Amino acid sequence: MTEEEKPFSKTRAFFWPVYSYELKKLIPMLLLFFFILFNYTVLRDTKDTLIVTAPNSGAEAIPFLKVYGVLPGALIFMFIYAKMSNSLSKPALFYATVAPFICFFALFSILLYPNREYLHPLQFCDWLTTILPIGFMGLIAIIRNWTFSLFYIMSELWGSVCLSLLFWGFANDITKINESKRFYNLFGLGANLSLFFAGTFIIWASNLRSGLNVADPWQTSLNILMLVVVISGLIILGIYWWINKYVLTDPRFYDTNAQKKLKSDKPKLSLKESLKFLLSSKYLGCIAILVIAYGMCINLVEVTWKSQLKLQFPNPNDYSAFMGQFSRITGLVTMLMMFFVTGNVVRKLGWKVAALITPVVLLITGALFFTFMLFNSTLAGAISLVGTTPLWLAVIFGMTQNIMSKSAKYSLFDPTKEMAYIPLSQELKVKGKATVDVVGARFGKSGGAFIQQFLIITLGSIAAIAPYIGLFLGIMIILWIFAVIALDKKFKIAIEEKEADEKTSPA
Repeated sequence: MTEEEKPFSKTRAFFWPVYSYELKKLIPMLLLFFFILFNYTVLRDTKDTLIVTAPNSGAEAIPFLKVYGVLPGALIFMFIYAKMSNSLSKPALFYATVAPFICFFALFSILLYPNREYLHPLQFCDWLTTILPIGFMGLIAIIRNWTFSLFYIMSELWGSVCLSLLFWGFANDITKINESKRFYNLFGLGANLSLFFAGTFIIWASNLRSGLNVADPWQTSLNILMLVVVISGLIILGIYWWINKYVLTDPRFYDTNAQKKLKSDKPKLSLKESLKFLLSSKYLGCIAILVIAYGMCINLVEVTWKSQLKLQFPNPNDYSAFMGQFSRITGLVTMLMMFFVTGNVVRKLGWKVAALITPVVLLITGALFFTFMLFNSTLAGAISLVGTTPLWLAVIFGMTQNIMSKSAKYSLFDPTKEMAYIPLSQELKVKGKATVDVVGARFGKSGGAFIQQFLIITLGSIAAIAPYIGLFLGIMIILWIFAVIALDKKFKIAIEEKEADEKTSPA
């Protein structure tokens, strides 16, 4: 009996359902995910610090930035990526996509941030504040700090492109269905160690000012953060090269004949044809609703929370250090969820139950956060008795909501979403995943941002729009739940067809 034919014991199946020979494939994939998510965490926390604590800026700038910056950036990227995917091999496409990000973050630290006073149109924006209503202050802020806005856009795209599109697209290509049920939870479990390490690193870099005598302590912290991001990006390229060189050439892990066939059968669709093709797929439409709903829901809550966070931490070093602590706790909670919850949820309770946990978590925690936001003045007297303030409790409630929602995303939403791609054809995987994950995710966040933008312009502040944001949040979560139920039926049928094809196809 070969090793792969030996059944796992119940204990091993729960904690470590991996054969020893599979470590050659599993470990580099874990490392690849680790460094991609490490950069994602550092960039996410840094971009928020730059925008929210910038002069004459705040959380009100984020909805405008997502609509007028991130969404157009995602559309431009999709157009370029679709063109490149028709002419480049998969490895070349990976390198050509990651390298520009590495170059930009190095350039930002070396050139753009140190010269921000010369590059930012401060006088022009001061004039705009005299002629536009107060509801447009967020829009003026992204123009005033345009280099920070560009950093925000590139950081947002890193998450959608390198994490959702490149890593998971690569994993889906080289992972078999029976491997995915065992590996995907381990991918997330190992990779989310990076949240803990990234959070710890951010805290250390942000607190360096206590031992430095420099004019701008935040620039010193920023330089260190970006240096490590660049180094991590180079490591990502190296790991990807190693997997292609030594793992995908091993017939135990990848069928080279199938690889050649996929390359020869690579779809050559234009961008317009790709979108038309995707709109005709109800299966991808359900996945798109999941992605859009998550992006919109998390954005609706985050912006409200970050407006409270700036009031508590106006200094960029303090803000960044708190975000590092937030990321570190998120990593710990996510690992606990993956270790004790996620491992057997898909195997024992099924895909649908696992996919429904994330929207239910967002519904419960979101309801608690907005309830406190709406009635905190009523509770102010009781809050003072416990020696704290309504502002600090709002920060803690918002942090708890964000930790739980992100932990559910990493431990359940991402793995179940990626499993849904596996039974699809190569054409749907390449073109469909690019559109759903990059544009769909951006559309979700930008959709939430557009709602907030409209309400801010109409009502004037984030505090005033909180009741309406809570209402939109509830509507989107209900739509999300219905999409999961519909996709579950299609997923079961697709899996059965895929497994039947694998059994009948020649070895």
